[in-house]
This record gives sequence, C-alpha cells and structure tokens, in this order.
Amino acid sequence: MDQTVPADALALQRLYHWERTAPDRVVLTQPVGGGNVRDFTWREIVDETRRMAAYLQGLGFEPGARVGILAKNSAHWLIADFAIWMAGYVSVPLYPTLAAGTVRQILDHSEARLLFVGKLDGWGEMKPGVPEGLPIVRLPLSPATEGVAWDDVVARTQPLQGEPVRDGNELATIMYTSGTTGMPKGVMHSFATFAWSFAAVQKRLGSDHRSRILSYLPLSHVAERTIVEHCLLATSLHVYFADSLETFADDLRRARPTVFFSVPRLWVKFQQGVLAKMPAQKLDRLLSIPIVNRVIRKKVLGALGLDQCQFAAGGAAPMPPDLLRWYARLGLNVIEVYGMTENCGVSHSTLPGKQRPGTVGYPYDGVQSRLDPDTDEIQVKSPGNMLGYYKEPEQTRNTFTADGWLRTGDKGVLDAEGGLRISGRVKDIFKTGKGKYVAPAPIEDKLVMHTAVEACCVTGANLGQPLALVMLNMEAARRAIDAAERQALEASLASHLESINALLDPHERLDCLVVVSQPWTVESGLITPTFKVRRNRIEDVYAAHYERWVVGRRKVVWHEN
Repeated sequence: MDQTVPADALALQRLYHWERTAPDRVVLTQPVGGGNVRDFTWREIVDETRRMAAYLQGLGFEPGARVGILAKNSAHWLIADFAIWMAGYVSVPLYPTLAAGTVRQILDHSEARLLFVGKLDGWGEMKPGVPEGLPIVRLPLSPATEGVAWDDVVARTQPLQGEPVRDGNELATIMYTSGTTGMPKGVMHSFATFAWSFAAVQKRLGSDHRSRILSYLPLSHVAERTIVEHCLLATSLHVYFADSLETFADDLRRARPTVFFSVPRLWVKFQQGVLAKMPAQKLDRLLSIPIVNRVIRKKVLGALGLDQCQFAAGGAAPMPPDLLRWYARLGLNVIEVYGMTENCGVSHSTLPGKQRPGTVGYPYDGVQSRLDPDTDEIQVKSPGNMLGYYKEPEQTRNTFTADGWLRTGDKGVLDAEGGLRISGRVKDIFKTGKGKYVAPAPIEDKLVMHTAVEACCVTGANLGQPLALVMLNMEAARRAIDAAERQALEASLASHLESINALLDPHERLDCLVVVSQPWTVESGLITPTFKVRRNRIEDVYAAHYERWVVGRRKVVWHEN
C-alpha cells in the first residue's frame, strides 16, 4: 500500500469506524417527494451496504469485477458504491445524462457485470445502451424497469459479516471522461489515491462532523466523489441531497451548507437571481453603508441558503474575477479550485481568506507542479494521480512524462506571487462553462456531412454550450444570395443540427450554427496550407460575438462579415 496513506484512512475502514463509533448519527438526508425527506444513520447505511455486498458476492463474479452505477445523486448511490467495494468489486459510475451510445461504450469497455439503475430523468433514451442480458438492480427512486429491486434484495439477504477491507493500492473505481477522440477514457483510481487526495483538501477545508454539504453535482464526477463521498467517510459530515432543478433553492435552504462547491455558471445564476430582485446599483449603495451592510449581507446570503457557508469553492471552469469580487462584498470568499479526473480533482486552489482573482492559486500540500519550458503545459505529480487509463496503456504512457509527471493539457503562467493562471488548452479539447470537456473533432466530422458545408469549427470554451461556425462551399454560398434559397438552406441546416444534437451527450450539444460569409483561406490565416482550420485564429476573429449569438436563441445565425 502507498505508505503516505494510513490504512485507517481508507474508505471501508472509515465505514466500519463510524459503524462502531457513531451508529445513530444522521449523516444522509434524502428527499423522497412531496417535500418529505428520509434520514439515514450510519447504522442503517452500513446495514444496507452489508446486505447488498452479500448479494453481490452471491452472484459469483470474479474479484475486481466491474459494476456500473447509472443514477442521479441519492443516498443509495453512495450505499451502492460502498457495497460494490465491500463485495470486492470495482465501481464504474456513469453520468446520468449520457446518450445511449456512450452508455453502451462504457459498459462494454469496462466489461460491467451488473448495473445499478437509480433516479433518472431520461431512462427511456438511455436504456437502449444497456447490453441485453446485463443484470440490473433498481435503486429506490429508480424509474420502472426490469431487474431486481434494492429493497427486495435488502429484505431477504443476510448482512455480510466481519470487516472485509481492500488494500490501498487496489483499484476502487473507473471514471470515464471524454478524450480528444470522443471515446470516453476510463480513469483508474485506487482507494489510496482517493484517501490521500481528500486528506490534502481537508488541510484547507477543515470540515468535521458538524459540517453540512449539499450533493447535487453528479456523483460520477471526480469533484463530488472527493468532496462529498470521501469527505463523508473521513469526517462524518451531514450530506443533504438535492431533489430536482425546480426544488434546488429549497433544497439548498434546507441544508444551509457550511461547505458548498459549484461550477461558475451556477454562481452566475445565483448572482442573477439576486440582482433580479434588487438592482445592482441599489445593492451597491446599501452595501456601502456601514450600518446597513451587515444586515443586507445576511439577508442576501440567507435567501440563497448560504448564510452558514464557511468554505465556498468554484471550479471545473474559470471563475470570472468580477464574480469573485461580487461575492466577496457579500462576505462570501469563494475559493477557486483546479484539478482533473486524472488527479482526483486535487491540484491547486486559492487560499481561504486570500482571493487571487484570475488565478487558481497554489498547489495543495504534497502536490508538485511545473510548467513545460516549451509548451507552458501544466504538469503535476502527487500521490493522487491516477493509476492510468483502463485498457489503454499507450494513452496512459502519453499522458505521463518520461519522469512521471501528469500532463494536464492545460497551459499556464505564474504570477509574481507564484499563483497559477490557466491560459488555455495545449490541444483542441475545451471546457464549457459547466466544466465539461468537449472534443470538437467528432462533432465536426458529423457537421461536414451536410452537402452545403465546406469547413467548420466547434468552439465555445466557457460558454454554457458549444456552438459551431460553418463556412459554406461556393455553390451553397452563391445560392444563399437568393432569399428563398437562403430560407430553404437555413431550414436544412437547422434540421442537420437537430439530428446531430440527438446523437450527442447533453454537454456536447450545439447551441447554434453560425454561417460565416467570409471565406476561410490560407491567406487570411484561418486555415493551414493543408486546409486544417486554425482554431486559435478562429477564436481571435469570432469570439467577441459568441455571447450575442447564443443570447439570440436562433438555431442558425448568419454572420455577414
């Protein structure tokens, strides 16, 4: 086992610790509909874990067999994960919004032996991706489908006895993340990489059993696995779950979290909600009055459910500096964090009480960071780095340098105080404002199948959704001069866009197609001599228009110059 991680810090050992020392402490609160909730104590959690683990073992899978979890966040998502580990298996979480084709890719590639299906909004669209004959266990709150019910299994199965544990170096989970080819890559993490990574975060977080957190970002994402699941195991904090988008504000006020993590787009939505009720000028005026200042801060943060928040963080995409300053005026200093699935999401963060807008701060204790002298790529080394990509030894080799540093693919620069600023991507893959990676090439391959399209470029780093710029071929451009022909072409392109979006995962779907009138030529620098689109140059020319195009809500936009 990794000598930097004591055995009693590993996941299963922590589970047994709380079973022995705090069996009646309520640590999970799950909405069950109609405004009602169900609380879970450690005794209940471990009892159900033991019963499901015994059931899984009884199926006779080989040690280390992969078991999938396809569900939105819930108490039973976590309990299913614990049961997989206790049974001696490896969990494979799937995002609860994937297209059927991606579901099939992941389940086939991982050779999953069973799938837990839980609370989902679009099961009908995802179900065709589940291989025929794959056993299914339905978690509470799951849609109606075939398979055995969790509650039935728990009711008829005796709990697994003793305290079976897993070595720190054993594979705990495979988390699939999009690669530049569009084929998800299975990031392998051990029990030790997770335990070490949360311990590094905890030195800055400082949470304990009195802390509260709201779980709403997908548990299939590395941030939620580290900050929610492993924080729960390490500290026994209280985890509240969000019910739905419609109830999110109420869920947040119910939890009144002391720890809250979100992506920039949601921090922006919170701000917009506040300013919709109180214009910015009025809020600024009230915050500038010493006597009133404290009352207004408390009122605004209380309405958001964040008045008890002691540690607020933003990550997965850059946080706008002005947004950080706005929250700071309200008395909420939002920490900016930086990491990726390949290093358990634990690389850099700004320091509590010391904002550095525009930077992601400094490495966590135990994380080494450097910039490649030739490309400015950020490279990191830590005990939290992944074991590698599942079944992809060549991709694994290419992701690490010869001397063992993880290549992040991000470009960076250091400020005068050593703070790290992300300056872009080394390669073409980009992140949306929701923190999701988009690989443009596979989408572009579909776009150019339209007979009118000569070239295209999928872009949109830090937007809510990507968009595509398309250049028409000469014949289509000539015909588009006529109004009727243009209208027909617009309808055809809109239909093409709709058919492509139906094949993509939600975070990849294009907001709009922008038809450009300026030809992309070698002379203009927009394409190379071998007719490849120069993405950086496209950004230089068109990026200033992105927000306007998206706000317009048209599926096909004509850009005349």
